[in-house]
Amino acid sequence: MHTIGAFAIIDNGGKVLLCHRTDRDAWNLPGGRVEAAETPWAAVVREVEEEVGLLVKVIGAIAIYAIPVRSDLVFTFRCEVVGGSPHTTEEADEIQWYLPSELPVNTFSNHVERIHDAYAGHSAVLLKTQD
Repeated sequence: MHTIGAFAIIDNGGKVLLCHRTDRDAWNLPGGRVEAAETPWAAVVREVEEEVGLLVKVIGAIAIYAIPVRSDLVFTFRCEVVGGSPHTTEEADEIQWYLPSELPVNTFSNHVERIHDAYAGHSAVLLKTQD
């Protein structure tokens, strides 16, 4: 059985929103695990609000990533801010906008790949495998 995750690409003038985790020294896209009886697109909206205080709407799917070694399926969505204000939470102790070419060195490598895929301009939803 797979676990399902959902993460947001939120763009602001060519910069992507990242949050710094409170449980380790690492940056990642806002998002997380899809709960029982929840769709991935509803989960990403919930997770963004929980992690960084922003209300978003899903604009479209960017990619679905399979991570076979962990039996994970991860959805990445392009999202647009519709309300709220960014603030730190129990899950994120810092929130910053970064150019895709200037991501912090301690950004999770899978998230770096997802960001680069989002900004590559693909015309269809990507289906990829990640380690």
